[in-house]
Amino acid sequence: MTLKLTLFSQEKDDFVREILIDSDARFSELHQLILSDCQYAEHQKQCFLICDEDWRVRQRINLQEREDVGFDQDINLMQDTRVGDFLEDEGQRMAYIFDPDGKRFFLMELTENVFGRKEPQPIVNRRHGLPPQQSVSTAGTAASAEQEADLQEETLEETFYGDDGFEADELDLEGYEIDE
Repeated sequence: MTLKLTLFSQEKDDFVREILIDSDARFSELHQLILSDCQYAEHQKQCFLICDEDWRVRQRINLQEREDVGFDQDINLMQDTRVGDFLEDEGQRMAYIFDPDGKRFFLMELTENVFGRKEPQPIVNRRHGLPPQQSVSTAGTAASAEQEADLQEETLEETFYGDDGFEADELDLEGYEIDE
């Protein structure tokens, strides 16, 4: 089965990517696809965060083993974890931390399950806009500290449009003109 993921950024309203990936693919393949498409460098603390419908973090999938993880916590590594192990229902959400030092991330949603189709390699099926720069300059040219998204381990919902939380109808994916 092929999963259609929509990746977007709160920093750049016009940046959207539609990704097709086989449910048997590893998170490391998705990670490499995002890095390649956005022309980002790999960082050892980059990770995926599996979230609930309110963007609260439920699971973490790391690039590498981390020393700050307690012995009682499950450790999921990108190279060992299939995307389909965590994503199977349309509407499921996750975040991808691409700039751990700046606490910056992309949001992703499983927008469609395509049954009977296998994707040999993950691909960016559609793209719109340019990605944000990978790291924010502390000198202030790329963005100020107030503009940086503050990702907390407990919840992502506070980063959406102030304190009101994120409403699914606020994001009009159909309204984006996506170039193929």
